[in-house]
Amino acid sequence: MTGKRAVRRRGGGAASKAPDADAPIGVFDSGIGGLTVLRALTRTLAREQFLYLGDTARVPYGSKSAEVVTRYALEIADFFLERGVKMLVVACNTTSALALEVLRAHSPVPVLGVVEPGARAAARVTRNRRVGVIGTEATIASGAYARALRTLDREVEIFTRPCPLFVPLAEEGWVENEIARRTVALYLASLRRSGIDTLVLGCTHYPLLAGAIGACLGDAVQVVDGGLETAREVRRTLEAGKMLRRRGTGAASFFVTDVPERFVRVGERFYGESVGSAVRVVLRETGVVAGPPALRPARTSG
Repeated sequence: MTGKRAVRRRGGGAASKAPDADAPIGVFDSGIGGLTVLRALTRTLAREQFLYLGDTARVPYGSKSAEVVTRYALEIADFFLERGVKMLVVACNTTSALALEVLRAHSPVPVLGVVEPGARAAARVTRNRRVGVIGTEATIASGAYARALRTLDREVEIFTRPCPLFVPLAEEGWVENEIARRTVALYLASLRRSGIDTLVLGCTHYPLLAGAIGACLGDAVQVVDGGLETAREVRRTLEAGKMLRRRGTGAASFFVTDVPERFVRVGERFYGESVGSAVRVVLRETGVVAGPPALRPARTSG
């Protein structure tokens, strides 16, 4: 309890100055997968400035306890609050499932995860109220998607399946070969038999396997990627708070907690364009070391 109180004081003090529309938006994930969410954000909010942190030194989060994931998330939140962000986007399903409420209590700026927007999108498109959810072991075990979906529709039937091997397949770029197809078929066999008409991709790595997943499940199943819905909700939040940046050119800056070479090399698959460069930072309870790199222009298409 003492540690949590200390963290909260640091967070509040870090952001004592009210953010303005020109302040950046902080986006983070345990590693590379959150770049799929950042891609949706930069396309939806072309004038915004983004700071992205991948906690590559401690990836994966999916097999870690809620206590550990929450501690990591608070350290990352302080990193962003020190840099005066106007909003935090948790582009990690595991962290959204396990630590979102703690982050919201800790942060003086709005915090949005990816679970609730993904659940809303699924509830909107399902026709037979039979929804599948795939994700990491921690995300599935948390029951976060089930709770979010049942809040929206008490009658919905939910079928879940952890798919841990999808993450290394996505990072290796093995998303369309025979290994990917066989792995997808093995994991999704029970969901194919369940009669679902909607499947939520409950991990930010999984959109890279959307082709193989869609081919396995067939045209009758709608595959939901919460990234675009998350971007739309970020926009609505900024507009409601009068924090939407209406002038200037959008930009993105990248940070990692381990050596950046692999992040830069693999990140293009997830981001849809070159990451360019990333700065390694060290997170610690008493503060953050390393300064921000220069922002570089982000994609401005539609």
